[in-house]
Amino acid sequence: MEEMEEELKCPVCGSFYREPIILPCSHNLCQACARNILVQTPDSESPQSRRASGSAVSDYDYLDLDKMSLYSEADSGYGSYGGFASAPTTPCQKSPNGVRVFPPAAPPPPAALAPPPPPPRNACLTCPQCHRSLVLDERGLRGFPRNRLLEGVIDRYQQGRAAALRCQLCEKAPKEAAVMCEQCDVFYCEPCRLRCHPPRGPLAKHRLVPPAQGRVSRRLSPRKISTCTDHELENHSMYCVQCKSPVCYQCLEEGKHSSHEVKALGAMWKLHKSQLSQALNGLSDRAKEAKEFLVQLRNMVQQIQENSVEFEACLVAQCDALIDALNRRKAQLLSRVNKEHEHKLKVVRDQISHCTVKLRQTTGLMEYCLEVIKENDPSGFLQISDALIRRVHLTEDQWGKGTLTPRMTTDFDLNLDNGPLLQSIHQLDFVQMKVSSPVPAPPILQLEECCTHNNSATLSWKQPPLSTVQVEGYILELDDGNGGQFREVYVGKETMCTVDGLHFNSTYSARVKAFNKTGVSPYSKTLVLQTSEVAWFSFDPASAHADIIFSNDNLTVTCNSYDDRVVLGKTGFSKGLHYWELSIDRYDNHPDPAFGVARIDVLKDAMLGKDDKAWAMYVDNNRSWFMHNNSHTNRTEGGITKGATVGVLLDLTRRTLTFSINEDQQGPVAFENLEGLFFPAVSLNRNVQVRALAVLWEQRLDHSSQPCVRARGQTLPLLSRRCSV
Repeated sequence: MEEMEEELKCPVCGSFYREPIILPCSHNLCQACARNILVQTPDSESPQSRRASGSAVSDYDYLDLDKMSLYSEADSGYGSYGGFASAPTTPCQKSPNGVRVFPPAAPPPPAALAPPPPPPRNACLTCPQCHRSLVLDERGLRGFPRNRLLEGVIDRYQQGRAAALRCQLCEKAPKEAAVMCEQCDVFYCEPCRLRCHPPRGPLAKHRLVPPAQGRVSRRLSPRKISTCTDHELENHSMYCVQCKSPVCYQCLEEGKHSSHEVKALGAMWKLHKSQLSQALNGLSDRAKEAKEFLVQLRNMVQQIQENSVEFEACLVAQCDALIDALNRRKAQLLSRVNKEHEHKLKVVRDQISHCTVKLRQTTGLMEYCLEVIKENDPSGFLQISDALIRRVHLTEDQWGKGTLTPRMTTDFDLNLDNGPLLQSIHQLDFVQMKVSSPVPAPPILQLEECCTHNNSATLSWKQPPLSTVQVEGYILELDDGNGGQFREVYVGKETMCTVDGLHFNSTYSARVKAFNKTGVSPYSKTLVLQTSEVAWFSFDPASAHADIIFSNDNLTVTCNSYDDRVVLGKTGFSKGLHYWELSIDRYDNHPDPAFGVARIDVLKDAMLGKDDKAWAMYVDNNRSWFMHNNSHTNRTEGGITKGATVGVLLDLTRRTLTFSINEDQQGPVAFENLEGLFFPAVSLNRNVQVRALAVLWEQRLDHSSQPCVRARGQTLPLLSRRCSV
């Protein structure tokens, strides 16, 4: 609660408030301090006398009242003086809070030298915080309400800080209290008790208790009920909505509030407490952000130190690699780096200091408001609630005006150009010093080069024609084909990319953005892509073993080696139900080719199924086996001959793989629990030639089967980089 202490101190004397009063501007003053800074104004110049004389009071009249304070924008001080004509000639004093207070006027001169008596004057008070001038009525300072809530908060604050209770009657250095009188409500040291509170006469009946017990009883004693400033014998019972102040019964009957709208005191008390609590929630979030921001700024100091060391080391390494002529220039370059280093540190440290002060003030205001909320005096609370709510909102708004944005980056945007020849060393300078390159513009998708083929999508983009900003790379994003969230599928410098392994019969949305050291550009326009409704494939020469021989537009394959070699289809499957057939066009010397599915990185120089990247059935002229990870299972009678047809059924809905020969299922379900991206695969040697048949069909997750004839797709442009989902 130490940060709240500034809220509890008088702006004039700099000490804790004593008998604080609430000014109409919602600020507080000690009653004694308010009496000390009163200004006497001539009756002819007071607003009351002007109203009494029938003259209108213009805005300039109140402007003249505001000019009564010797407020200076340079030192934020405050002064009061005895009249309009001249400023004080005696030096002013300054309170710990920065408020200037002039000493009391000198004693009047002897009667012989005294000037003629001045005309009657009215008392005028200028708030030392907002400098608003207030003219007192005949009640004087008694016309301002007493801030009993603030007294209670100060009392609790001082009790929490005090190590020992002190005597309240010692004139100089208060001694430690020995007793407390419950009737007098005063703490006495032993000498003061004997002198001021003898145990005889009427005082003999008073009850003296130890100081600690007296502190507890004082804290538990009910607060004095605030009374009306206009009718001192009446307690506040209602709340005037128009004047925003508690009023008593007589104010409603015969006072100035008789025609105003009033509401129940308790209801308005609860309403304003709720409003203040809600306002504090927002301010609390801002304070939390400010604390995190301070941590960020402190980390920036460390980061700047580290980046400075790293940059200096790089700079020294480059300079040392050059001839002696570079050494004369090296000192100058290091000096510039150090200046940038110091500049960054100064800016960040200044912002840390500024933010720390503002956070301390915010925290103090929050703690003060929380203590005010704890009070059970509706009248006293409503006297200050509006002002506190305004202050809380104002403080919250101050945090929201870019205050929590670093004024300096941690990076040293300095690049050393070490390309010039030695003759040009004297011209060596940083290519870039303090000004960072701007963020790139959003890329433009080249629609004429974007297309889909089966379950692959090719996208191409470029920078805007007039853009001169350096681009370090691009980020391509696709959604999941069902309108879900975007995800990154490619990051690099290329401006064309093919994404394989998408779902068939799906609609994808794609977008791309550029980036450099400064930041990331906005997204390009979103492109909608539709994959093929059904799948078809041919064999892929790019991924096949070098011994594989292709013909018939890559629909037929054989091999020039006696060893088994693997070839994959171009199309991968990760979803749905798929079936394809392969015809045995040549079968000599009873070899055992293998058919199935595989990952893209399967072994290409061994029989399909020898590693854990393939699931296959290998078959000869009499029988077949299933094989995965070199494990042979389910020997089944029945083989293949020339002209036979091998069918492969990949059900990624049930995650199973089944084989057939001449349209009859070969053995049980071969493999289960399949998940991921699979490509059609075949392994064979020079004694076998296999052809992919034209019939291929796919069944979607809704099990709507759709047979079709494979159609030839569009030939894709040559790509320098391909990426898979």
